[in-house]
Amino acid sequence: MAHQAQKPADSFGTRTGFEAGGRRYQLYSVAKLAERYSAVARLPRSLKVLAENLLRLDNAPALAPFLSWNGRPGAAEIAFVPARVLMQDFTGVPCIVDLAVMREAVATLGGDPAAVNPRADVDLVIDHSVQVDQFGTAGAFEGNLELEYARNRERYVFLKWGQRALRGFRVVPPGTGICHQVNLEYLSSVVRLDGDLALPDTLVGTDSHTTMVNGLGVLGWGVGGIEAEAALIGQPLSLLVPEVVGVALTGKLREGVNATDAVLTLTELLRRQGVVGKFVEFFGPGLAELPVPARATLANMAPEYGATCGFFPVDEGTLAYLRLTGRAADDVARVEAYCRAQGLFADRQSEDPVFTDVVPFDLGAVEACIAGPFLPQDRVPLRVAKRAVRKTLAAWAVPGVPDEARTVRWAGAEFPLRHGAVVLAAITSCTNTSNPEVMLGAGLLAKKAVERGLAVPPWVKTSLAPGSRVVWDYLSAAGLVPYLEALGFHRVAFGCTTCIGNSGPLPAPVAAAVSEGKLAVAAVLSGNRNFEGRINPDVRLSYLASPPLVVAYALAGRVDFDPV
Repeated sequence: MAHQAQKPADSFGTRTGFEAGGRRYQLYSVAKLAERYSAVARLPRSLKVLAENLLRLDNAPALAPFLSWNGRPGAAEIAFVPARVLMQDFTGVPCIVDLAVMREAVATLGGDPAAVNPRADVDLVIDHSVQVDQFGTAGAFEGNLELEYARNRERYVFLKWGQRALRGFRVVPPGTGICHQVNLEYLSSVVRLDGDLALPDTLVGTDSHTTMVNGLGVLGWGVGGIEAEAALIGQPLSLLVPEVVGVALTGKLREGVNATDAVLTLTELLRRQGVVGKFVEFFGPGLAELPVPARATLANMAPEYGATCGFFPVDEGTLAYLRLTGRAADDVARVEAYCRAQGLFADRQSEDPVFTDVVPFDLGAVEACIAGPFLPQDRVPLRVAKRAVRKTLAAWAVPGVPDEARTVRWAGAEFPLRHGAVVLAAITSCTNTSNPEVMLGAGLLAKKAVERGLAVPPWVKTSLAPGSRVVWDYLSAAGLVPYLEALGFHRVAFGCTTCIGNSGPLPAPVAAAVSEGKLAVAAVLSGNRNFEGRINPDVRLSYLASPPLVVAYALAGRVDFDPV
């Protein structure tokens, strides 16, 4: 790892050793601190990570609120030094520009420009520059990637220089995956090493959905560019000790209900609760019923439910995911040993932490749903979706403009376009494409639809943007790609697309009909944000849904139909 600004002092005498995989490591022990201050033992695990950070940096005064923790931190402020920084290309490039300028200034003053480097490890994933110009064809991915390189050549050449010149700075190239999923599957170690010293893998990111990695037991959240730059040069980030809202998970998701339904329900619940500026931490027996991909779905949408993070503890499910994604056996053993030694590991014998508030969340009560048409917390149960959508469409009717169809000629077909038409159906990156359950579910639904002779209407712009190449590999291995492509869900990118408005333009005849007829048309996407005007300038209504429901709505061609 890159050099961290650490002090060798150990005022609390908590530096000790532990063994894993036949090797001896050092750690700053929160458990030893708890032997002297009993309140530390009942800290939420996310705060134990912050406490370890302060112990390791020997910031004794800042530990006071943790030593007497009762769930109410008051207005205490601490300095946090994350181990690494995650960037995406839009918000990360300015930080690398500043390092280049620093190097130029040092050279002008007669110094060695090569001495200017990040002090924390920095990973920049190029994932936000792609646009879905081509879709519904076998060459859509290659065509969009070629356009992306042409549009961004200067930026990419600069980033290539940065990767070669700056120590501790890595670039994940375009067409690989979205930063959050690459972080989850590859970059995150859960426990890091600095020599023989083990420490939690912590980070800040220049994307609000950095919180996705909280599903792996890694503490991190999104920050602005100035904070990210401070972190990459080793400066501590100042933050108030947060209140921590515990979400008590019970039960298990019923058949036909998936993690997307759970996160949309949770977003509605926590928006009502009010968690802005707070940590959210999950605990309880329901943890065992959620594999890491489902946890990542719930953690990803922390910005939408308003929390700084949505933290899951390390447990047996975490270890299983690390093994599944190819982490070395010694690394997995170190994660388990370290987290058990620190009191960060959750199992049936674990005592529940003391939280500021506790919100019960019964997974068994979750029902299939969508969310929209403007906000991710506007949950609509699927059983009443048709009625709710029609009510929305009625409210959007333009006075004096009759609800008449516009005739469109496109792709060798002629068809009527009306209010409520689905013109965008996007299985898009980020929230859901890290989850094999929902992605395979979408493929299986496509298979059944094709076998029954169903087809997607020509006015629907379909796209499939997996969060990483792993997704494409298992869809291909399962034999589901031909069925998705038969419905127009060809892969268009490995990157962030529809959620941030990179959906690309609608076909010109469709866009013209929408504009001329003042039509309230819809997008259905498996992402996390659906604010008005964000998805596409021609689309008024946007609904968040699971990948299988995206396929279902694409087949219907209308947002006001009953899918149950």
